[in-house]
Amino acid sequence: MALHALRRQSAVRVTGLLTTVTEGYERISMHGVRRSLLHRQAQAIDLPLHEVTIPPHCVNPIYEARMEEALRAQLQQGVHTVAFGDIFLQDLREYRERNLARVEMNALFPIWKRDTQDLAQEFCAQGFRAVAVCIDSKKLGRDFAGRELNESFFRYLPDDVDPCGENGEFHSFVYDGPIFSHPIPLRRGEVVERDGFYFCDLLEATR
Repeated sequence: MALHALRRQSAVRVTGLLTTVTEGYERISMHGVRRSLLHRQAQAIDLPLHEVTIPPHCVNPIYEARMEEALRAQLQQGVHTVAFGDIFLQDLREYRERNLARVEMNALFPIWKRDTQDLAQEFCAQGFRAVAVCIDSKKLGRDFAGRELNESFFRYLPDDVDPCGENGEFHSFVYDGPIFSHPIPLRRGEVVERDGFYFCDLLEATR
């Protein structure tokens, strides 16, 4: 949704995508999505992908050092602003702004302070499609892992769960929508529990 908002701003030119991948697992950190699907996603969005590798159970000093290295490389290419999809976590926003200030870069938050119920409805109405891949077991049951983020998914969320998972209640993998040139074919694999989270393994599928 943040990228979609950015692409509708004529004064903004998006140059690439940046994410972290956990070494050894070859998956997106926290989300648990396979690297191969990450690459398919970037191709369908038609933007260069920049991956920052971090070790399992990465501590902040290592994360910040590797992220700073990646950001400095972007700065040398003329990129001065990094956009994030954060919505209302003020402490996280300030953390990002402080880290960027160290490398003389700016932060942009295109969906900041949007009502998350409205965002969830807009997500569905605009044709985005996603799967819940990581579920906090303290907030939601195992049956939410692997579910489509559709109107039914949002309708049955408990009252204390943010509709956009902004407090970390769930994470998702978006595979289709107005920013994609084509949907990413995928199928759901097994659901496992690890470190207090339910993970649904997504696999590439043939068209």
